[in-house]
Amino acid sequence: MIAIAALFALTTTTLLGENNGVSVQVKGNIAKVSAPQGNVQLEFCTADMVRIRKSTNGQFEPNESWMVIRYQWEPVKVKSTQGKDYVQFSTDSLELKIFSNSWHIEIADKKGNLLFAEKSTENFKADSVVNTCRLAPDEHFFGFGERMDFMDQRGKKVYLNVELGRGTKPAVGGKNILKANYCPVPFFMSTKGYGIFFHNAFPTEWDMGWSDSQHYSFKAFGGEMDYYFIRGPKFTSILDSYTSLTGKTPLLPKFALGLHMGTYSGGTWGHEKEANDAYVVELCRKLRASGIPVDLFWLDSTWRKFNNKSFGNGGTTFEFQDKFLNPKAMFDSLYAMHIKMVGLHIRSIVDNGDKSNLLDQAIAAKVNIPNAGQAGLINFFDTTAVNWWWNNGVMKIASLGAKFVKTDVGGAYRIEKNASFLPGQEPARLHNLFPIAYAKAPFEKFQQYNGIRGLDHTREGYAGIQRYPFIWAGDWGTEWQWFEPVIRGGLNIGMSGVGSWTHCMGGFEQYSPYDTELYTRWVQFGMFSPIAILFGMDHPYYHEPWHYGKEALANFIKYDSLRYTLIPYLYSSTYEMSKTGRPVMSALVLDYQNDENVYSISDQYLFGKSMMVCPVTTKGALSRSIYLPGGEWFDYNTGQRYSGRQYFALLTPLDVLPIFIKGGAIIPSQPAMQYVDEKPVDLLTVDVYPAGKSDFDLYEDDGLSLAYQKGEFAITKMESNLSAAQWSFTIASPKGRFTPSPHGYLIKSYLDTTPTTVTENGIALTPLASQEAVLLNTGWFYDTTNKRLWIKTSHGNNKPLQLTAKF
Repeated sequence: MIAIAALFALTTTTLLGENNGVSVQVKGNIAKVSAPQGNVQLEFCTADMVRIRKSTNGQFEPNESWMVIRYQWEPVKVKSTQGKDYVQFSTDSLELKIFSNSWHIEIADKKGNLLFAEKSTENFKADSVVNTCRLAPDEHFFGFGERMDFMDQRGKKVYLNVELGRGTKPAVGGKNILKANYCPVPFFMSTKGYGIFFHNAFPTEWDMGWSDSQHYSFKAFGGEMDYYFIRGPKFTSILDSYTSLTGKTPLLPKFALGLHMGTYSGGTWGHEKEANDAYVVELCRKLRASGIPVDLFWLDSTWRKFNNKSFGNGGTTFEFQDKFLNPKAMFDSLYAMHIKMVGLHIRSIVDNGDKSNLLDQAIAAKVNIPNAGQAGLINFFDTTAVNWWWNNGVMKIASLGAKFVKTDVGGAYRIEKNASFLPGQEPARLHNLFPIAYAKAPFEKFQQYNGIRGLDHTREGYAGIQRYPFIWAGDWGTEWQWFEPVIRGGLNIGMSGVGSWTHCMGGFEQYSPYDTELYTRWVQFGMFSPIAILFGMDHPYYHEPWHYGKEALANFIKYDSLRYTLIPYLYSSTYEMSKTGRPVMSALVLDYQNDENVYSISDQYLFGKSMMVCPVTTKGALSRSIYLPGGEWFDYNTGQRYSGRQYFALLTPLDVLPIFIKGGAIIPSQPAMQYVDEKPVDLLTVDVYPAGKSDFDLYEDDGLSLAYQKGEFAITKMESNLSAAQWSFTIASPKGRFTPSPHGYLIKSYLDTTPTTVTENGIALTPLASQEAVLLNTGWFYDTTNKRLWIKTSHGNNKPLQLTAKF
């Protein structure tokens, strides 16, 4: 082969002979290859990631900013060479060939292993752009957004477009679980070690071997053939690269990791005139009196006036129902009970109400989207319209005390028949982007107004929605048949770059007697979800735990309190998500992509890197089957150690959520609290599950401001090392520009061997008679029954610690 050009200077070279008319033009990281068959533009983002665009006329659309937020990259070292019938571009990681006769693309790694190959077919159809690609015999696919149907999409056909779900609806819930598309994401990861992000906002169809077992395809019904190829080979690396394109998830306020309580204020749909502010205050008082930890409230739709002038219940006037006698006093009362944020449900459509003519004003100000199916739909794509909406609508509730909104009906931008639109503004193009613009507006506005990190509670989304968290799974029925699919939806959306996700514990709506067992099991899962939400629409009891009996209430408090103790571990996990795109709740395949046993598992998942949660999703189950991937595992409830890569049956009493801890885990926790930062954390407990060498980074900051984005945070490195002769554990001093509050350490380490001595920074610690004694005194105690070493250190986080237990 003959070297042609390096990608650091503008060059134009004719290849394969003058008669072929094939040329390459290179400037910076961009290469343009032109031939009679068409044009290909390559944009090398990194050595592992390349954007591939195709055109029949050499023209490409301008870059958009809703899905992708990064187009500028550091220079990439690329060589271009000529073969007999192809042009090749090589980075330090990839070899990409464009074949001149068929104009298809193949990509291999540096060892020559073929990763991806287009089929020699036409990309441009009359109604669509399509790419057909080679399907390897052992290839499996994960991602595609919040899908409730399957984990592994090999052999399936997937349609992605924001919608409630086509086809026959179930008896309870009103949404088709297999077709729901609240938050589709045109992105997948292949077990061959690469990912594809189809950079196209039109509706897409993905045939992943459904029609042809040797090929898969992705098609868009409009727009360009524009996709990113991302090599990992690990899924975690692919997610990191994908979210470097579409944006990382920002940190929410730390208290947002506490319980969120939603309410219809005493009057759900059909009973909306019963909604009142006194109900909301009394509900909060009862939660506090019952000892239920909670941090956030929001009032769902019935706080606002229904039966408005043009759109009835579907529009928002920002007016309260008549029985909300003093909304400001309601907000003040909730904040006095240490609720950190109170929000209100809204719709993307404004209307005229009893005392306002917001719809008429919007039309007069030209801030609505004309011909979009609803005249009151605000043009959230336009900064002027967003400012108008905030000043004339949202400020009516923000000035009273609302600190966020639940942005419902993000899929409202639809096609109006016979409407005309400017090029680039067709509803089919903007429909899937509208939820992003809709969530962005209040997220940024409230962030500025409140002076703390933003938060938006939304349902619909698309690629990039993770920048304006968080996503809620929607209106699923309270039935066992929907329980596991909702878990699956959370795992799929996490594999698609959207990690701040949640659902309604116990389901959203039901038309049958309450199922206490289902509620109990769903609550256990809910407390081990990225965001924990309690909310239901059934009148008059909703889903508050006291309606299900004493045992259900005790279960709720148990797991809610457990969640609050795990805030240091959970907060550190959300920080990692903000840096790498790794979701807090992840499918097992994310870490075990070469283990086919995990490809279809959707009732087990990792919570953070180290905790494997195994909800019981079968009614009446007294036991359940567990699969442990490779490595060592500990039963969280008993401490029993297991070897990985095996199946076994586990007994599942109703009050026990099966949890397993990965060998090597280091899990910090704090005392239980009724709300985040209720009291100082004077003693940080660290559970260690030794297995060889392992480490954990404890993340700390002020929990509220955006200063962390400028480096105002601290990382405390913890390291465990187990050998035959000893176990050592080190805790470094906090590093960074933030100074954490001082605290001591209580260490609990699972060790099979009784220590003979335990030292702290080289000085022997006193052996004590019981774990209770350790809680009161510096020293150590080994529990021979549970094989657990307890250590209370003499020093806290003001200096480095070195603990050594010799056997």
